[in-house]
Amino acid sequence: MQEKPYFCPNCRSNRVKFALLETTSTFFMKDAINGSVSEMGEPQLIEEADPQVQCMVCRFVGNELRFVKQAEREPRTETTVASAYR
Repeated sequence: MQEKPYFCPNCRSNRVKFALLETTSTFFMKDAINGSVSEMGEPQLIEEADPQVQCMVCRFVGNELRFVKQAEREPRTETTVASAYR
């Protein structure tokens, strides 16, 4: 996961709430007659070249680079606002 800002290319409102989706593989054996699971292995993480990211606002899923590039196209600038309260 990159240490760069994200911006959802779909809803174009979310810059902070995301989920990293990972894929796992689990080995298992089934009985050929009744279909019951006879042996189950431990889940193993499948490494992907581009991690999948999900926007937690609109639920859009895309590769991480797409979210990073959208943030680069529309960067967030820091602004200071004078307080009206004293």
